[in-house]
Amino acid sequence: MRVAMYYNNNDIRLEEMPRPEIDPSESLVKVIASGICGSDVMEWYRKKKAPLVLGHEIAGDVVEVGGDVQGFREGDRVFVSHHVPCMSCKYCMAGHHTVCDTLRSTNYDPGGFAEYIRVPEMNVDRGVFLLPDNMTYDEGVFIEPLGCVARGQDLAGAEPGQTVLVIGSGITGLLHIKLAKASKAERIIATDMVGYRLEAARRFGATAVIKATDDVPARVAELNDGKKADLVIICTGASKAIDQGLNSVDRGGTILLFAPTDPGRAIPIPFNELWREEVTMVGSYGASPEDLETAIDLISSGMVNVRDMITHRLGLADTGLGFRLVAEAKESIKVIIEPQK
Repeated sequence: MRVAMYYNNNDIRLEEMPRPEIDPSESLVKVIASGICGSDVMEWYRKKKAPLVLGHEIAGDVVEVGGDVQGFREGDRVFVSHHVPCMSCKYCMAGHHTVCDTLRSTNYDPGGFAEYIRVPEMNVDRGVFLLPDNMTYDEGVFIEPLGCVARGQDLAGAEPGQTVLVIGSGITGLLHIKLAKASKAERIIATDMVGYRLEAARRFGATAVIKATDDVPARVAELNDGKKADLVIICTGASKAIDQGLNSVDRGGTILLFAPTDPGRAIPIPFNELWREEVTMVGSYGASPEDLETAIDLISSGMVNVRDMITHRLGLADTGLGFRLVAEAKESIKVIIEPQK
């Protein structure tokens, strides 16, 4: 079968690999659509593991089912989660499924930028979800990223009527905007360096946008009747952007940390101000099976429309172009690879 083998962001090669064989407890999925995630183009994280086949936002068809598998059959349209928790450790029992050791060690084989993937037993058990009849494969690509967003806002205690500031309007920032709108936020303010993304933020539900080069905390107060934001969602690891977010939260508000910095980078925080003003800081990583089910409901019900976020659909041979589009972060939102083309 064909795969897009990652060496670095500018070196993605179309290569051949044996089609995976499955055990009785496993299944084989034909990948129809696979999204490129912002984390896929983080070279500091990915390059040291190269060469490898990336891709963890996939939807496709079950084409082979092991004899011991129950609940799925050939022809089922599915989304497959790459990471699954054990559901029984102290972290899972406390609701912190995404810090489970098992979750961080599971994956499917080889990766979503391939014509087929082998789904291991544990992923079959708790990581395969049937696509609703009204959901397309392209929409299925958004289940994982929207699940991560839903988890983040849940952990941050997002509520109707809040003023929400989204720092960074890439794909995750834009999904946060869409979910905040669906959740009845009173005001949604978005920032970014790129005009294309600010236009997208406004189109997808932001009530106001701010160029990241402006005095963001001051502009937020101007736009919010003199108050800062109840919920600040930081979707970029840029030091200046993080600093803007830390200084844009209102008294009693919450900061959601939703993106990593480069490794080893220290971020100073206004500790006394955050302490005195009773500001809560929350980190969020990944999505649990329950979060993925929430995302499926949000998309299939129409509460969060993701179809209008797709800017590019490319065949497997053009995966390199897709990576460059996402890495450049200029005029693309969601880039989808179609491995069968």
